[in-house]
Amino acid sequence: MKLAVLKEKTPEARVALLPEVVKKLVAAGHQITVEAGAGLGASVSDTSFREAGAKVAKTAKATLTGADVLLAVRRPAKTVLNHMRKGAGLIALLDPFDDPAFVSACAAKGVDAFAMEFVPRITRAQSMDALSSQSNLAGYRAVIEAAALFGKAFPMMMTAAGTIAPAKVFVMGAGVAGLQAIATARRLGAIVSATDVRPAAKEQVGSLGGKFIAVEDDEFKAAETKGGYAKQMSAAYQKAQAELVATHIAKQDIVITTALIPGRAAPKLVSEAMVKTMPEGGVIIDMAAERGGNCALTKPGAVIVRHGVTIAGYTNLPSRLAVDSSALYGRNLAALLPLLTAENGSYGPNWEDEIVQGANLTKGGKITNDAFIKKPAVKKVVAKKAGPKKAVMKKPVAKKATAKKPVVKKPATKKATAKKPVTKSTAAQRPATKSTVAKRPAAKKTVAKRPVSKKKGA
Repeated sequence: MKLAVLKEKTPEARVALLPEVVKKLVAAGHQITVEAGAGLGASVSDTSFREAGAKVAKTAKATLTGADVLLAVRRPAKTVLNHMRKGAGLIALLDPFDDPAFVSACAAKGVDAFAMEFVPRITRAQSMDALSSQSNLAGYRAVIEAAALFGKAFPMMMTAAGTIAPAKVFVMGAGVAGLQAIATARRLGAIVSATDVRPAAKEQVGSLGGKFIAVEDDEFKAAETKGGYAKQMSAAYQKAQAELVATHIAKQDIVITTALIPGRAAPKLVSEAMVKTMPEGGVIIDMAAERGGNCALTKPGAVIVRHGVTIAGYTNLPSRLAVDSSALYGRNLAALLPLLTAENGSYGPNWEDEIVQGANLTKGGKITNDAFIKKPAVKKVVAKKAGPKKAVMKKPVAKKATAKKPVVKKPATKKATAKKPVTKSTAAQRPATKSTVAKRPAAKKTVAKRPVSKKKGA
């Protein structure tokens, strides 16, 4: 199989493969072409790639010529698809929710797109889990960035000149990134606390030496699904949790937020009021900055100071550890490739495999992922619902129906009247039906006659 590796778009410093992985893939029978300068951000020269057995091409177009699969870190530009052959594969952290049009473009070009973030989180796919490998390093880097911005030491230090108190670090979210942040901060000697909505996180935080902060009521104990995901909490619980967190943040030197949801805006966990209560010189590392941030004051891609607190909105922490993050990502790709390789070594995905199906977005010119197929379908259904509403506008038709009713009734009544004179009784009934009102005055006349009868009585 012919594999291609392009130079990532600036400011991405990572590269899809490092020489150590290239050697293994070449030994497995694959041919690899790397664009010149692709590894410079990760401290890898073109010479190192050549020594590992890869070819180095001067341009992206030359790199993609005849390639079966393009391996990338982030979603490439749409123009790259023009240089790929129909039926070729593309594997990367595509972040398709941010650019659904790119998925459509892949389908239009006949490119099989695979999103590494969509690899199912099952035991067999752990070695392919790029989200975990990159989040792990991001959690570590977040603490290092905090230490660099913080004007004090992390550990407690006892010197002849006096004692330095340890830093207090609060980690919001105990997922892969959060747990690594807890472990790193503890290694540096800080007093660490953490919060999470999943009950299972309490034990994980405690195992790393952190203190767990949460409103642990009955609702909290049942806040996790069978699949290990958090349930939606009630408004009352969210309010109680927010009050507890606000009180706790006021005593913390460093806050690291990790609540990042793919395809959605990051939830706001730290308000401006909370920032105001933090000690001067405090630091907030917002790991969800690329999605708007967990802090209300975060500016993505910038480091700002508000109310005496430094707020860092780094949008790509794994790229700040380009060498190690590239190494782990390359191993994730190498673990996935066998599922996309036919028995003869050519490009031939095993479309029956659940991992391939989970990661695949487009195949044979069509979009295959339900997340991108159902959305347009839902819109069409809404449009159809408007149809019956228009039927309400067809009330004039109902009016015509009412107009027809008297037309039908009139001949019916005429025929009835024609039949009624046949019987004498009906003829007797006619005057009654013709004017009941006419009879009423007759009744009035009888009333008038009554006084006459009274006179006769007299």
